[in-house]
Amino acid sequence: MSRARIATPAVFTFPARVYWEDTDAGGVVYHARYLHFLERARTEWLRALGHGQQQLRERDGVIFVVHRMEIVFNAPARLDDLLLASVEVTQARGASFTLRQTLRRDGSDPLLVEAGVRIACLDAERFRPRPLPAHLSEGIVNP
Repeated sequence: MSRARIATPAVFTFPARVYWEDTDAGGVVYHARYLHFLERARTEWLRALGHGQQQLRERDGVIFVVHRMEIVFNAPARLDDLLLASVEVTQARGASFTLRQTLRRDGSDPLLVEAGVRIACLDAERFRPRPLPAHLSEGIVNP
């Protein structure tokens, strides 16, 4: 399996508002809810590249799953904050790719959350690893 380092990755950003349902009693985002913001950004990133989740399954016979995630919580987000979630490809392999994701308040404040996410490509029917189809690999790794 070859590894490709991405020289100049494009960074995708997606806005997300913090709602009451995302917070604890103190109005601070509950730690598990950050995963929701990151997931939405990944989904919208794929959609912006022309690859909806349902389309990937039906047309290409693949699904993407989170294989590994490492999260650093630097500062809290709070009720009504507008967050900018980012997605940036940092590494690609035959059947997986790695992303760096961040969350910032209004995109300008210090980094709130940073995550390293490894995404695996699976055969949609068998749920077994499979190489990314060439047209997907080219679009995702080299947008």
